[in-house]
Amino acid sequence: MQNHPFPILEFDPDRDAFIRPERIIQPLDIAEKAVICFFIDAIEKVLAEYPHKIVAHIKSEGIITPVYELDYKGEKIVLVQAIVGAPLAAGHLEELTAFGCRKYVACGGCGVLQNDIAVGHLIIPTSAVRDEGTSYHYIEPSREVAMDARAVTIIESTLQENKMPYIKGKTWTTDAFYRETPARIKRRKEEDCIAVDMEASAFIAVAQYLKVDFGQIFYAGDNLSGDKWDGRKWQSREDIREAVLKLAMDACLKM
Repeated sequence: MQNHPFPILEFDPDRDAFIRPERIIQPLDIAEKAVICFFIDAIEKVLAEYPHKIVAHIKSEGIITPVYELDYKGEKIVLVQAIVGAPLAAGHLEELTAFGCRKYVACGGCGVLQNDIAVGHLIIPTSAVRDEGTSYHYIEPSREVAMDARAVTIIESTLQENKMPYIKGKTWTTDAFYRETPARIKRRKEEDCIAVDMEASAFIAVAQYLKVDFGQIFYAGDNLSGDKWDGRKWQSREDIREAVLKLAMDACLKM
């Protein structure tokens, strides 16, 4: 590890960290395919529809997250509610992998940086600008990180089979949703970002570090492309949220 004026760029490739989840978590007889979903309302609907059981918990200060295993279309699949932010996204991926999961699809909402992307429209992120801190502890510094091409192809084919319109493109992952300034948004648009989120680049980096498969689906939420922010009441679209979760589960079965 070399000294750098900015500590976030002092990448350390040593995999022997003091705390590793595999040292404190016992592997389980668990499905290797897992969906990480940000929508609690959609999760509750899916749990009411399919047989399931709680097989573990992910514990952190202030919240204990159940790890569900469902019978879905003749297969076992794990379902976990995501927590917003790159550090906890990394923690979930680390701990689920220690339990025994290996193939992941995450689903959630995102802001859009193009005015013509309607609320609810589906987006497959193909790469992410790394404007968060977590990813820099997992892979060497770079401006962007690319999503696994095979995962993108699987998700795309799933959406096509279900006749769901979508677009693909680059997302901007940030830690600070209250610091999305006009100048920063302008720069990300110039880099061809079509969306903004808080976890994607960290998810991708951790998946690369752990050598597990990972893909992601967004649905378009608030709009940051104009002179003023437009929330578009995106969190009230319960029908879309449940549909996105089931699409993520369908794609995960193919991983």
